[in-house]
Amino acid sequence: MANPAATIEVQALVDQLQAGCERPFSDAHAMPPGVYTSADFLALEECTIFQREWQCVGRASVLKAPGDYLSTRIGVQPIVILRDDQMRLKAMSNVCLHRMSVLLEGRGNVRRIVCPYHAWNYSLDGALQGAPLMDRQEGFCKEAYKLPAVRCEEWQGWLYVTLDESAPPVHLQLAKLDELVGAYGMSDYIETFYEEHVWDTNWKILAENFMESYHLPMLHRATVGPHSRLDEMECPPGHPAFNYHWITKEASLPIGNAHPDNTRLTGHWRKTTALLAIYPTHLVTLTPGYFWYLVLQPQGVGRVHIRFGGGLAPEFIADPAANAHMTTLKKLLDEVNAEDKRGVEAVFRGVHAPLARPGHLSHLERPNYDFARYLASKVAAATLGAP
Repeated sequence: MANPAATIEVQALVDQLQAGCERPFSDAHAMPPGVYTSADFLALEECTIFQREWQCVGRASVLKAPGDYLSTRIGVQPIVILRDDQMRLKAMSNVCLHRMSVLLEGRGNVRRIVCPYHAWNYSLDGALQGAPLMDRQEGFCKEAYKLPAVRCEEWQGWLYVTLDESAPPVHLQLAKLDELVGAYGMSDYIETFYEEHVWDTNWKILAENFMESYHLPMLHRATVGPHSRLDEMECPPGHPAFNYHWITKEASLPIGNAHPDNTRLTGHWRKTTALLAIYPTHLVTLTPGYFWYLVLQPQGVGRVHIRFGGGLAPEFIADPAANAHMTTLKKLLDEVNAEDKRGVEAVFRGVHAPLARPGHLSHLERPNYDFARYLASKVAAATLGAP
């Protein structure tokens, strides 16, 4: 049974969040501090969002050969995604069926999935192939063991997983986004770098930071801020599964604009950057020549695990100068990330203050307003239990 005090506290936060989302955007405010600081609110997010929604785990292009895999988790459920012997995409539980050890860590390539605890081993389709000395147990039947499958779909070169068997397919949820960015050909972009980090902030604070460019001139005044033209930015209303905004500019690096061999993009689209926030935790900066992304995973209220990667459009992959430009870009992204880390960790400290109050949003923070409405729609549907 739910803790009565916790239930009352969370219901009050949900009510505050909903009330804020009922305001017109012209009078919109930031979300209440408690949605970032309450462990019970995070528990509600885990059961209403993370256990049910599609979540990105990375790029399909990193799984190039049979046995290539990457590991992740949905809530507390470890998942492995791999290519089987026929190069089919598979996702399954990453927990041994013997004594329940996690099987694979990180990324890599395997011929079989071998448990590091007792060496039970599975084929790439999840069927148990070997279990040392278990033939001495009469009740043991190897054929009865197979790692549970998990739904996995590919969209625009991204891999998504969910534990919800009834969730609508990714391509249906993101059909409007396909229309908006289809001409970029994002499916064919190739990842050229990948890292993992943990920051001391709430996952939503980092997500909101990505969604708006209002902070660029100040927080990034030593890097990209001076080049940011806020008066030229467009922040259209979002959609149920995502929000977005555009920046059109002449890029300082050639890979920021379309390659001369790119025939997909015309006119201003050849120098337009799309900033995409795919709910709940997939954040993408997509330019005509390169992309970079964040995939977020909460580790409690005050820590967020970050998958940080990026790469190039296909026309630049073969361009001899592209690697040098990508190296320059990566150095800049690292500097920008360091600035963002300081900013979002400062916000997390601030939302704990007894006198903290959410203020009005700028017209450039329309994506934050849409994100809050997405969150409210999910958590409000939950049954919190009787007080």
